[in-house]
Amino acid sequence: MSSSVKPITVTIMDKEYVVGCAEDERESLFASVEFLNRKLREQRDSGKVIGSERVAVMAALNIAHEYLDYRRRNDNVANDIGDGIERIQRKIQSALSRGDVHEMSRPSHGTN
Repeated sequence: MSSSVKPITVTIMDKEYVVGCAEDERESLFASVEFLNRKLREQRDSGKVIGSERVAVMAALNIAHEYLDYRRRNDNVANDIGDGIERIQRKIQSALSRGDVHEMSRPSHGTN
């Protein structure tokens, strides 16, 4: 079920912008605006960068860096999980081919 896109006014660093946004994405949009405003304020308040354009570029660069670092770490975790699953599948296949699983699945009655 797709919502129609409607214009929404957001405020970023004391300037208003009208953006198109689907109703079901409004919460995400407002969270993004809040996040961006926080990053822009951090950059501006650090005093190292002067000028709104430079503040925006430096904040964007920091956000891009954080995102790429996050993505790299998650890709590594996903690869590690994939490797682990492959190892488990190989062990299962090996056990099945040797018949080990069959032996493990027999009920133990305690009698000979």
